[in-house]
Amino acid sequence: MKTSNIHSSQQDLLEELESLRMQLQEAQETIEAIRTGQVDALVVQSDDGHQLYTLKSADQTYRVFIEKMTEGAVTLNHEGLILYCNSQFASMVNLPLSKVIGLSFESFIPHENRQEYEKLFDKGWEEDVKAEFTLKQDGTQVPVQLSLTTLELEEGRALSIIITDLTMQKITQQQLRDNNIQLAEINAALEVSNHDLQQFASIASHDLQEPVRKIQIFSNLMQEKCQDLSVEARRYLQKIIESSARMKTLIIDILNYSKLSANDGSMQEVNLNEIIKELSDDFELIIADRNATIIVEELPTLEANRGQIRQVFQNIISNALKFSRPDVPPVIEIQSVRLKEKSFSSAPKEDGNFYKICIRDNGIGFNEKYVHNIFSLFERLNSKDKYEGTGIGLAIAKKIIDKHNGLITAVSKEGKGAEFQIVLPISH
Repeated sequence: MKTSNIHSSQQDLLEELESLRMQLQEAQETIEAIRTGQVDALVVQSDDGHQLYTLKSADQTYRVFIEKMTEGAVTLNHEGLILYCNSQFASMVNLPLSKVIGLSFESFIPHENRQEYEKLFDKGWEEDVKAEFTLKQDGTQVPVQLSLTTLELEEGRALSIIITDLTMQKITQQQLRDNNIQLAEINAALEVSNHDLQQFASIASHDLQEPVRKIQIFSNLMQEKCQDLSVEARRYLQKIIESSARMKTLIIDILNYSKLSANDGSMQEVNLNEIIKELSDDFELIIADRNATIIVEELPTLEANRGQIRQVFQNIISNALKFSRPDVPPVIEIQSVRLKEKSFSSAPKEDGNFYKICIRDNGIGFNEKYVHNIFSLFERLNSKDKYEGTGIGLAIAKKIIDKHNGLITAVSKEGKGAEFQIVLPISH
């Protein structure tokens, strides 16, 4: 009989325990539903019957400002006490969530900033405000932005504060300031270097040209007056004259290239048709000598540095005349098209902001794999003994086009001529 009662009591306890477990699980599921916004109201049975409890305040606070925020979020009453907060804010101040509720938010503000915070707190009840502060965290301070706005809850108005951690932003801003300082130092060093280069170019244009000029003068005098020189000596003398001429041209080209480093921003309306007409007159003798033809379609008027743009066309046309095929009269065609955007492959557009100018010849051409090389300083694809030049002309052209915010490239095949393509903005 006693044994039966013991077994009965154990069974009752087990049933009661299972019932409590089910109630706990149900409570946990209900809380989770409340927190995630799946429930808008609860019907609770009591001694007075069934009662309906709406969850407007809990839903609004938990769903919008607590569960869904990656920033810290708190809700304060008029006394500045924390009514609700999310786990992100608790993590910011390194306290359990349960211990944060009921504390004064001001307790997390450093003492020296509390007067400023009190003004912000009072203003936050009147309008939406933002300000940067620091939060106390285990003896350290975390830079944050506080965004204050009011909420209308069932129990009355409350003040919501969104807390955004600015630590990474401050680190990034400091890195940006450091980088700007470093960039300014590099720019200053570059300006000094450019100045030194221009000084060197000035020396080259005067001091270096003088001895070359004397070599040319005395070599020519020897060639004219020393009639008893042997054939071999005359050949050597001719090589000196030719080399000194190339040296003079090289010095002038280096000077012209270095001058492009100067910040010459003088721009004006430039009619490219006039430029080509001038160059045709300049090249009149070589055009006649080689029986060359220059075919020019109507070209645009652009905003540019006239002298520099003239240099570009001069260098390209000069190359087209120079690198012609033997016994084939040079033919140079120049045309343009208005573009939609700054790209060689851009579609034409009547009111576009760019022009593409193409200069095509029927000369010796070159292997297109060297297209980038030809715009490099001192780069030559042909023997200097066979074709005159310093290898600087196209490098000067590219630098000028770059300074005009344009593009330049070339399309060619060996023995099939070359086409230089230039894209320039209509205005700056």
